[in-house]
Amino acid sequence: MQKDRPWKRIRERLELKLPVRVQCRETPDFEWFEITRLINVTPFGAGFTLKRPIEKGRLVHMTIPMPRQLRVFDHVEDQYRVWALVRYLRSLPAPAGTASGFEVGVAFVGKRAPKSYENDPTKRYEIASSVTEMRGLTEDPDKIVGPLSNADKRAFTRHNIAVDMLLETLNEKGEVDLTEDTVTENISRQGATVFTSLTITVGRFIRLSSKQFQLTVHGAVRGRNTGADGVQRIHVEFIDREWPL
Repeated sequence: MQKDRPWKRIRERLELKLPVRVQCRETPDFEWFEITRLINVTPFGAGFTLKRPIEKGRLVHMTIPMPRQLRVFDHVEDQYRVWALVRYLRSLPAPAGTASGFEVGVAFVGKRAPKSYENDPTKRYEIASSVTEMRGLTEDPDKIVGPLSNADKRAFTRHNIAVDMLLETLNEKGEVDLTEDTVTENISRQGATVFTSLTITVGRFIRLSSKQFQLTVHGAVRGRNTGADGVQRIHVEFIDREWPL
């Protein structure tokens, strides 16, 4: 009896070092793209590295010169253009607690982004149904992904500790744009409230570095407000590691 199953082989991760263009809209008014190379790929997802941060649950648009036999659609096009959901993120360590880049894993979700993405590109998603349903990738993306559930979020105690921080934002080219020496109002393993005089939009990714802890973390801005003292604060969720409390 024939034991080979082509559908199994096509789902194996293939080590194809193909160039790929990754485009991300952090906010309605700010987007960037980066040219990198795939580490591996299947018809349903891929792994690659980025020099700048991203977070799990975000959508990115990818352009890949992908072999046609691995594609779910656009078999006659030179480039394979597909939306993908970030499902894995790991910072690649470098000396002095900084990050030299990020290892990213994504699931392909279709030719179009969900309708809700157009109104709010900062929205995070999770897989709503199996991405191995190949027909779904060419049909309605809203059946493939749904809004990220908050049910699994664990509550960590916020400690009213003032930790010195260097706050940095990156521009479209991935270069340091805005910088500020500041402190936290409070901090937990998964996030912090940080005083700032900078105008940083909700949804932006930032870098926070502490000389005291010899540590760098990356975070996503979830909210901002001005306190009764007239000082502006941003509320940050760490996206690549926990703070060692």
